Amino acid sequence: MTGSDAAPARVDTSRPHPARVYDWWLGGKDNYPVDEELARRILAVDGTVLRGARANRRFMHRAVRTVAEAGIRQFLDIGTGIPTEPNLHQVAQGVAPEAKVVYADNDPIVLRHAQALLHGSAEGSTDYVHADVRDIDTLLGRAGESLDFAEPVALSLVALTHYLDDDPDGDDVYGLLRKYVAALAPGSHLILSQVTPDLSPEVIEKAANQFRRSGTPFFPRSLAGFSRFFDGLELLGPGVIPVHGWRPEPADVAAQAEGIVPVYAGVARRP
Repeated sequence: MTGSDAAPARVDTSRPHPARVYDWWLGGKDNYPVDEELARRILAVDGTVLRGARANRRFMHRAVRTVAEAGIRQFLDIGTGIPTEPNLHQVAQGVAPEAKVVYADNDPIVLRHAQALLHGSAEGSTDYVHADVRDIDTLLGRAGESLDFAEPVALSLVALTHYLDDDPDGDDVYGLLRKYVAALAPGSHLILSQVTPDLSPEVIEKAANQFRRSGTPFFPRSLAGFSRFFDGLELLGPGVIPVHGWRPEPADVAAQAEGIVPVYAGVARRP
């Protein structure tokens, strides 16, 4: 089921959605007053969020370019969010025009923008799946209409895992990631970033409380907690590191002078 044939979904404007809050931080217009209200409340207690949002985008660009240059030609991006150029398919197909990209998200606003996401290269393909990350069978089944999971895939969940708990009777985020990775062929890559309390604990706790008060679960994780996502995989250098420091380009080095970004990032290969 791609963005072009997905059924319309009703947008719930009574509570904020992480994708729309993130859109506001990035300067986008596809959000509602409830999203802006939460975004501003978090910004008031955590001055790092704007540069964190920008740093996450730049990390995605660098990570996708890295794995595309290593030969990956299939990409599954879960928790896509509202399109912000350059998007993942533009980066991947900029390296390899024949690359196939599938985006997945559960926000109806992203569904409305699916057509914008589908404008890729003539040689490759871009598709959109409207599905929740927790619904593995549905998401992978629909993604499999465009991707060949017998061949390597780059799976990215950028700034998504901190919205999922690790309770085995809840989201079971570690079990969830293990199942996704198990569905990937050897040579596939996992691209992740996640908010951490390690670098600014008091500020992150205040921000987490704002999320939770709004009805949005939020689970910052330590270095050990984030690194656990990569168990059994081969981390690419420089390993798990604050997001600015993952294979930085000049813009990232310059941005480090603005201050810390309490986000870890990592990319790993399935052997």
